Parts: sequence; C-alpha cells; structure tokens
Amino acid sequence: MTELTVYSNVCNFTHKINGKLDGDKIIVDIDTPCEKIKKMSHLEVPMMDLFDIKDNCVMQKAQEAKCSVTCLVPCAVLHVCCLEAGMMSESLVQKTGDVRIEFE
Repeated sequence: MTELTVYSNVCNFTHKINGKLDGDKIIVDIDTPCEKIKKMSHLEVPMMDLFDIKDNCVMQKAQEAKCSVTCLVPCAVLHVCCLEAGMMSESLVQKTGDVRIEFE
C-alpha cells in the first residue's frame, strides 16, 4: 500500500491518500475535509489510465468534482498510482522526500 499526505496550504486542507494495487487497477481512497475532494474520494484507477495526463479517470473525476485547476490532489493521486504500479521507484521517492511548490 502506498500512503501520502497532501498539504494544501492555500486552501488550508490536509488530505491523506492511500492506494493499493488490485489486479489491473489501483484502489485509491482519500481522507479529506474538502467537499470537492470527497466527491472523488474512492477511485478504481485502471493501469492503462496512467499513461495519459489528460485522458484518465483521475482527471475526469477531478473535473466532475469541480476541483480548482491548481488543486494538488489529482497529481498526488497519480503519484500514488504510479508508485503502486511500479512506474516510480519507491526508494527514489523516499530519498527525494517532499514534492513542493514554493511561492517567492
């Protein structure tokens, strides 16, 4: 199982995202106080959806939930899925640490 936390400081929400590989899909659950993200909080992401940044069920669900274009959660969900699918190195991610956007 892959777990990560998204700190959406701009909107003051913290989201816990968990993903688990199940056959040819990744089951993703999101614990969140955000009403928009709650609408996409349980996803079954097909492995084939991980190869396109636009045409995938994660971005479709984010659109349906009317997420902001700057919302970090859909990107984080895709990170969880890629880790679970073995498309990203877990040791590299742990070595690298946080993915951040810093405003200056």
